[in-house]
Amino acid sequence: MSPKESGSGEPAQERPGERRDDGGRASAGGRPPVPPVWEQPWAPPAGQEAGRQAQSGHESWPGTQPPAWGQWPPHGGSPYNGPPSTVSPYPRGPYGAPHPGQPRYTAPPKPGIIPLRPLMFGEILDGSFQAIRHNAKAMLGAGLLAQSLSAILAAVLTGVLATSSGSIEAWAETAGSADVASLGIGLMAGFALLSILSVFLAAVLQGAMVVPVSRSVLNRPTGFRRMLSLARPRIGALVRLAALLVAASLAAVMLFFALIVLLFSNVRGVAVLLVIPLMLGFGVGFLWVAVKLMVAPAAVVIEELGAFAGLRRSWELTRANWWRILGITLVVGILVAVITQVVLIPASILPTILSGVISPHGGSGQEASLAVAAGIITAVVGALVGAVGYAFQTSVMALLYMDLRMRKDGLDIVLLRQLETGADPDGIPGRGAQAGSGGPHPGYGAVPGAWPYGR
Repeated sequence: MSPKESGSGEPAQERPGERRDDGGRASAGGRPPVPPVWEQPWAPPAGQEAGRQAQSGHESWPGTQPPAWGQWPPHGGSPYNGPPSTVSPYPRGPYGAPHPGQPRYTAPPKPGIIPLRPLMFGEILDGSFQAIRHNAKAMLGAGLLAQSLSAILAAVLTGVLATSSGSIEAWAETAGSADVASLGIGLMAGFALLSILSVFLAAVLQGAMVVPVSRSVLNRPTGFRRMLSLARPRIGALVRLAALLVAASLAAVMLFFALIVLLFSNVRGVAVLLVIPLMLGFGVGFLWVAVKLMVAPAAVVIEELGAFAGLRRSWELTRANWWRILGITLVVGILVAVITQVVLIPASILPTILSGVISPHGGSGQEASLAVAAGIITAVVGALVGAVGYAFQTSVMALLYMDLRMRKDGLDIVLLRQLETGADPDGIPGRGAQAGSGGPHPGYGAVPGAWPYGR
């Protein structure tokens, strides 16, 4: 029996096919030895480590040799004897936990329909839908008032044409050119008057509908009476603003027609070639000015400005944002137009289907009655759809105004302070805040832990 088998204290003899490692342990088959595990952790000389840390500013293991087997380099060191890695200046926390004291991103609060920060396109659309849903009485009621004139006119014209089609045909056979001209002038004058009244009413209601949208930003519901009571002090300024817009539009149209008359009177042959570029230029200029003055009603109501001051304020807010506002307005307009046509096309086809089903062999009296009923139903459906579309477009305009003020004036900071203090719960959020009172949107700041600085 060998000494190892007998349990004696003598060292074991080396057998064929075996070799010994540095630790005195045999490994069969000539395999590499298992590295030893040290009982005590490896530590560099204190003076040398302190010198390296003072020179490099990092915590790393010193010298040119890596740590021994089974040892990890100290925190911050490199296991490959390369340049020392950067050490975080913040205390270490558990895995997955943020470092204590390190600034973290904090999402902006969203007390109402939008978050209190500059908005994206999807947030504007979502906020507009939520504004209508949270303030249905105020928004849809104002939208119905805005569409009332056109709906009433459409119903009256449909009824008149249906009940007096025979007399109109008889009058057209015997009427002269002067009678037809006078009728055309009267219809054009009535249409112009109705358009002017609609513009005035739309401007006033558009400014009033900003109130429930702005209150919904801080989750404050608004009824129809509350909306009118809060907007009543600004109705005079809104009427003056509408008068300025109508006067400017009429002056531009008159100037355009005057230029066309001058062209045809002086250069008859070339006038046809010049009219088309002139019309395109007029359309582009009108669109540019309309976008620049889009948020004037909101500025008049929320910032308590006059008509001219509201126009100047809208011009300033839309600076450097014209293309963005145009794109959002076009997308919203196309969306509303498509949805409106999807609803109105079946409503316009319905009278023909009903007349063929109810009275397929009816006389002229029954056809006239069905035509009147169908015209009234179509006008009512059109007014309802138009009210929803008008409320949605007005909500988009109001949120665009809030977004522009957040970007330029720091309105989100003002609203956050008002939300935290609970000031003026029955008023209009942002009213009384001067331009730039919150400062431009700060983005990143130095105060950790709170929006907008805790990012």
